[in-house]
This record gives sequence, C-alpha cells and structure tokens, in this order.
Amino acid sequence: MTVILPGATLGVMGGGQLGRMFVHAAQRMGYFTAVLDPDPASPAGLVSHYHIQTGYLDEQGLAQLMQRSAAITTEFENVPANALVTLGAHRPVAPGAEAVAVAQHRGQEKAHFVRCGVRCAPYALVETPEQLEAVGDDLLPGVLKTSRLGYDGKGQVRVTTREELARAWEELKQVPCVLEKLLPLAAECSVIVARSHDGNVVHLPPQLNLHRGGILAVTQVYAGALPPAREREAIAAARAIAEGLRYIGVLCVEFFILEDGALVVNEIAPRPHNSGHYSIEACDISQFELQVRTLAGLPLVAPRQHSPAVMLNLLGDLWFARGEKETTPPWNEVLALPGAHLHLYGKLSARPGRKMGHLTVTGPDVESVRATAAKAAGLLGIGPF
Repeated sequence: MTVILPGATLGVMGGGQLGRMFVHAAQRMGYFTAVLDPDPASPAGLVSHYHIQTGYLDEQGLAQLMQRSAAITTEFENVPANALVTLGAHRPVAPGAEAVAVAQHRGQEKAHFVRCGVRCAPYALVETPEQLEAVGDDLLPGVLKTSRLGYDGKGQVRVTTREELARAWEELKQVPCVLEKLLPLAAECSVIVARSHDGNVVHLPPQLNLHRGGILAVTQVYAGALPPAREREAIAAARAIAEGLRYIGVLCVEFFILEDGALVVNEIAPRPHNSGHYSIEACDISQFELQVRTLAGLPLVAPRQHSPAVMLNLLGDLWFARGEKETTPPWNEVLALPGAHLHLYGKLSARPGRKMGHLTVTGPDVESVRATAAKAAGLLGIGPF
C-alpha cells in the first residue's frame, strides 16, 4: 500500500462518537476528514471537514465519499457489507468487507474462533425448527442471541428450559440465532489490537471491564488489574483472531474470565471500542491514532501506557438522576477532581441507556486513581465498582 501522508482526506462510514474521536485524531495529525452519515446532527459529522448526509447504500453518497477520500474506514460493525465492497473496489478500505462480515454474524464469528484455536462458549446455531429441536440439553441454561444486529445486550434472551428456548426464538421473530451455554463468570476483559497492511500487530494493555444491563459501565487498566497469565493469554488470542482474518485496522476482542480462571472469547468488534477510550489520556498512542495509522499505512508503534486509568461510561440515565426532568450532571464538581478528563459526544438529547460520553481518571498510582474515580461515580450517581 502507498502511504497516505497528512494533508490527504480520510473517510469514515458512520457518524457516531467513535467516528467523532477518529476525526479528532486524524485532524490532530494533519488530515482532512469526510463522514458519511444520514443524521444531520451526527457527532462525527458535526466536527468533520465534510459531512455527506446520505444513507449507507446511497450510490451518490458513496461516490462522494470515494471522491473526497484517499482511504476509508468504518466506526460501527453493522455498516452494510455491500457498501464496503463498493468502496473497496476503488479505495483502500480498512477493515475490509470480509472481516466485517464475519463480525456481523455470530455463527461465522464463532466458527472463526474455532479455526483460530481460541476457546469460546459451547454453542449451537438456531436457524430452523429442526436445529431448534436438535439443541442439546447440555447447552441449557443458555443465552439465545440473534446472529445479526445485536449489541449492548440487545437481541439476547436468557433461557433455562427447552420451552423457554422455543418461546425466546418466537419472540425474536425466528430470525437466525446462536444459543450459547451460560458459563459461570468471574470477570470480563478485552484486548484492542491494531494490524497493518504488512502484518505488523501491536496492542493496548488488556482492559478489565464491568457491564451493567449489557452495557459497559467501567473499564480499569493498570498493572495488576488482571492476572499476568490471563493477560498474556488474552493478547495471544486477540492476535491470532486478527491474523486469522488478515485484519487491517483496529480490532477489539472481548473475553469472559470464568470462575475457574479459564479465558473464553465472547465476541469481536471491528473498530475502536468503548473499553479503549481511556487510551486517549493514559497512553502515548490512542486507539484512534492506531486507527489512523493502519488506514493511512503509517508505521505502527507499540502503545505505552504511562498512567493508571479508570473510565466511567456516561449514559443518558445520569441526566435524569434527579427526577423525570432532564438535568445537566454536576460537571463543575467532577472536573474539580484531579486527573478527571471529560468527553461528551455532542449528542443533542439524553435518554436512558444512550452513550452520552465518558470520563477517564488518570493519576500517578492505582490507589489515587481508583479513589478519585469512586468520588466521581458518587457525584454522578454511578454505582460503586
């Protein structure tokens, strides 16, 4: 690939907060940016040099994005694969359509884990009445997940009996699904890797994650947050998954840590990830700069974490913590805390469950960072962790 130097325009499919932070990173490095998103108030579109306000399959919109951009990435995994195929025929696209297609389908995703020799939860495809009937009792209790379009806990139903399984599939409109065996979890973690066109792979430190209601709530990243053996295992698994896909770009691999200490891969996200936002302040190279580097063919340098970090996800619920009327959270009190870094995504209205921003706390040592993050959580009405 020819290196694309600053001064060129980099395009991104999708205008959400991940696109916004990619745009910020690209602009800081001297690139122009173009965003394709149908929402006139999309967070990334509001800060980009160019905002193409069309649907993701609109031929004229895709043509405009290609005309503007020297290379194109995506900020969400459910971008139509056909659009990436069209773009990829004329411009470098990272990640490519084939890799994104695997991440868009849970069945293909799990088959890829098996091919890579990475352990995942026992599962079965549920796409026909015959497959539903053939599900083994050893997979119950389990979680029935739609094969496509599920995220942040959506499209998932817990089931304990065959009768509940049948009802859940009916509730999900009998779309193709995957049934995963429910495993005894002790913790969750993730690893973000970046892989270049020439096969070089670097990674951010493994991240300890806490989810509430299927949505990431807290990420902690510092020495000792995870057992060293689990960190090494997770990094090796994430690299194997990326290399097996011949992936180009930034990839997040999410894992479960079981009660017996075993590591099991959960899913992949072919883009930067909520759990990697801390890297903007806590590392010398953020996940978004890695995205710019992989897209533009720039050298990949291993990121170094220079500060312990705790990241708190800021959901729209916080704007209603004092009643039914939307009220601005106490940012003045939060920002009085040492090492508090506030990121709001420019979304015009809050609603429960909507990702409105994040707060990263950094500091000289783990104890002070965790104490400060706990104070911030208390001020905002976020539950203890």
